[in-house]
Amino acid sequence: MPLVRPTGFAADTWFRVEDDPERQPHAGMAEEEAVGRILPLARALQALEAGAEAIGLDLPNDAEPEQLETFFGRIALIAVDFPAFADGRGFSIGQRLRALGYRGALRASGGLIPDQFAYALVCGFDEVEIDDARAARQPEAQWLRDVGRPGWYQRALTAPGAA
Repeated sequence: MPLVRPTGFAADTWFRVEDDPERQPHAGMAEEEAVGRILPLARALQALEAGAEAIGLDLPNDAEPEQLETFFGRIALIAVDFPAFADGRGFSIGQRLRALGYRGALRASGGLIPDQFAYALVCGFDEVEIDDARAARQPEAQWLRDVGRPGWYQRALTAPGAA
């Protein structure tokens, strides 16, 4: 699956480990090429409690980021789930993780659309994970068109008293 970063499309070097331990790396990547493994939240918490270092984890958009705070130094990547573009809870989770002090890689994963990419960056995300079909339908230029532009997703909230 491609990643969208402020510099453009990039290959994903993380291997997503689902609940199925027999699952293979995504198309085009051998498991040994992966930089790290992204674990489901429950498995990630078990691994962290056992002393694991530099792991990645999937964080559902209804999870409480505070449960991860004591492990921030050992989490290399957090992939926050966006099940649909109309579900903005992931933006709030990204902001909360950064406010709590998480400094590792922060990835939005799932249903985002190009119009939301710049806002995801403002909320603290480093990258967005999209599938191959979305990358073909919505090319890199669409994702990057608003990067670096001043502005806010909700313009009424840009300054106190703004309408």
